[in-house]
Amino acid sequence: MPAPRVLAIVLAGGEGKRLMPLTAERAKPAVPFGGIYRLIDFALSNIVNSGYLRVVVLTQYKSHSLDRHISKTWDMSRMLGNYVAQVPAQQRMGKNWYLGSADAIYQSLNLIYDERPDIVVVVGADNIYRMDFSQMVEEHIKSGAECTVAGIRQPISLADQFGVIEADPEDPRRIKAFREKPKDAVGLADAPHEVLASMGNYVFNADALVRAVRADAESDTSRHDMGGDIVPAFVERGEAALYDFIENDVPGSNDRDRNYWRDVGTLDAYYEANRDLIYVVPVFNLYNDEWPLYTGYTGLPPAKFVHSSPERVGLAVDSIISPGVVVSGSEVHGSIVSPGGRLNSWSRITDSVLLDDVHVHRRAQVNRAILDKNVVVEEGASIGLNRELDLRRGFTVTEAGITVVPKGMRVGVDSVALDPRW
Repeated sequence: MPAPRVLAIVLAGGEGKRLMPLTAERAKPAVPFGGIYRLIDFALSNIVNSGYLRVVVLTQYKSHSLDRHISKTWDMSRMLGNYVAQVPAQQRMGKNWYLGSADAIYQSLNLIYDERPDIVVVVGADNIYRMDFSQMVEEHIKSGAECTVAGIRQPISLADQFGVIEADPEDPRRIKAFREKPKDAVGLADAPHEVLASMGNYVFNADALVRAVRADAESDTSRHDMGGDIVPAFVERGEAALYDFIENDVPGSNDRDRNYWRDVGTLDAYYEANRDLIYVVPVFNLYNDEWPLYTGYTGLPPAKFVHSSPERVGLAVDSIISPGVVVSGSEVHGSIVSPGGRLNSWSRITDSVLLDDVHVHRRAQVNRAILDKNVVVEEGASIGLNRELDLRRGFTVTEAGITVVPKGMRVGVDSVALDPRW
């Protein structure tokens, strides 16, 4: 049989309230990650590496940064009919913005009508993982189901944090129940201490998806959510299959990162996921040439390290240093420094995540902190060493003690202000 015609839809309208202040001026999928990437790059890289080169990205909240990144980065061959197209909320079906992820697809049905796919792959835009969607599509077709849901194995103790997939005992490839954050989850037959949590990745027969979102749009009681309404409807009709992420074999994966998946929905989760990148044997390996991660940084000079006199040394250990960074007599330990950073003499950065164009002046210290773009740390100032001082400055300090400094702030020894450049 000929290969099915596949359209990929990326749901990138997430507001990301729990990631404030990183989402104060950008949508969650546009949040920088790992030095040179944006969160959405992981979903898009997985899609194109899977061989699916017709992709639409549905956006809504604070989408300018995301739109700019996609337009500058994800430019595929139009001659061959390939594209990554960002599509904002258009009010095509009335005067409402998207009411939920299912409504986003309903209001964008023209994209499916124009492309006429056999299969629609629907994925979220803000998780960190590698996945070959073509393997999931193949299993979906074999199953004969109208809908397939990808599940990631999680400890049963965390079941109340996820949508949980329960398999049919008589047919383990079919979904018996799809439960939202259950308190009494049932463990897997082969691993009673684990459950299958929904990854927010779905494969649909295109005609079935169209019927489902149309019916959902007519419901007065629906939340118009893919995981909360659309998938349970398929489950009730016995039309939903499950796909266990543990079966996905991505080229170049190693035993440590083979089944890695992180929901970076909170500041602490975002911080820890960044830290997963910098171990000697990383928990998530950025250096997999067989399944590359694509992004848009080009034209920047290499990172530079200067000064090696006894009183000051420019060095970085257990860290990721991006292009365009100058480490000038500064020490960097266990940190990620994004493009354009300037780290000056006798400053020290430890266990921190610095986004683009952060400037750390002489003798300043940054510890266990996330600094958004264009933050300036003045000479002698410190961040992350005094919780009370950070709170008085108006910074966010997470439950794990991570200090988060908003975009464009200028931090002095005892003061903080918006940088005059802003």
